[in-house]
Amino acid sequence: MDHHVYFWLKEEFKNPVDRAIFEQGLTSLFEIKLVAGGRWAVPAAVVARPVIDQSWDYAITMQFHDIQDHDAYQDDPDHQVFINSFKDWWAQVQVKDLA
Repeated sequence: MDHHVYFWLKEEFKNPVDRAIFEQGLTSLFEIKLVAGGRWAVPAAVVARPVIDQSWDYAITMQFHDIQDHDAYQDDPDHQVFINSFKDWWAQVQVKDLA
């Protein structure tokens, strides 16, 4: 299954130093053994069209072998460290899971 998360950072964290720290946090999530693959990214510089939402700051996409691994990842201590470290940085978060 695929797990997609979109992050909108609060304005005060949209600076190069904080972005680098957040990017390190995103990268650390791929060290969790339950994660089968994926990557993080920023919006691509594509031509603007009405159907494209580029309002978010970061997205992460992860693959899991099955829903059980995904569900276990949600409770993984390292995932919880990421959430607790950065939850105050987010203006908004959206999660989209695909079977």
